[in-house]
Amino acid sequence: MINLEELLPIVLYIALLVLVIITIVFVIRLIKTLSKVDIILDDVNRKMIKVDGLFDIIDRTTDIASNFSDKIISGISNGINFIFRRKRGREEDE
Repeated sequence: MINLEELLPIVLYIALLVLVIITIVFVIRLIKTLSKVDIILDDVNRKMIKVDGLFDIIDRTTDIASNFSDKIISGISNGINFIFRRKRGREEDE
C-alpha cells in the first residue's frame, strides 16, 4: 500500500512543476503583449507630435485674433473717451 509520506512530496512536486510551467507561459505572453503596447505607444507618440504642430498653429492664430480685437476695442474706447472729454470741456467752458 502507498504511504502518505511518500505520496505527499510527489503531489507537491507535480503541483510545483505545473505552477512553474504556467508562470513561464504567462511571462512569455506578457512579454509579447508589452512589445505590442510599445509599438502602439510609439505610433501614438508620432501622431501626437503631428497634432501638437496643428495646435501650435491654432494657438498662434487665436493670439493674433485676440491682439487684433484688443486693438479695435481699444481704438473704439479711446474714440468714445475723446467724444465725452470734448463734451465735458464744452460744458465747463459755458
